[in-house]
Amino acid sequence: IPVYLQESIKKAVEDTKNNTSLILNIALNYGSRSEIVDAVRKITEESLKSNIKPEDINETSFKNFLYTKDLPDPDLLIRTSGEMRVSNFLLWQISYTELYFSKKFWPDFDKKEFIKAIKDYQKRERRYGLVDAN
Repeated sequence: IPVYLQESIKKAVEDTKNNTSLILNIALNYGSRSEIVDAVRKITEESLKSNIKPEDINETSFKNFLYTKDLPDPDLLIRTSGEMRVSNFLLWQISYTELYFSKKFWPDFDKKEFIKAIKDYQKRERRYGLVDAN
């Protein structure tokens, strides 16, 4: 990562270190498939050491082996640049996430576009995989 980006990242971390109401994940050199394979590898290692039994592996225990184990699953994923795909991003974690697709490229994604995404999200009925009762 170029030095100017490293400095920008450090500044962003410092500027937001006391924030408590929103989590923003920015993934650098991240791939969800690699994350899942790493989790399976760790579970296998723990199983071989007899620290975990196969019957104890479930969605909750699996989540504990992911990079994001200490973070809640995202409520909203905003995809910029007009792409209609998730691009290997948090594949496990976004299974019940609401998706918002914007034609704006990331540098142009401004406050107005963010508010548009939030308003769209607020209209949604979150069912987490359940079928509508109607």
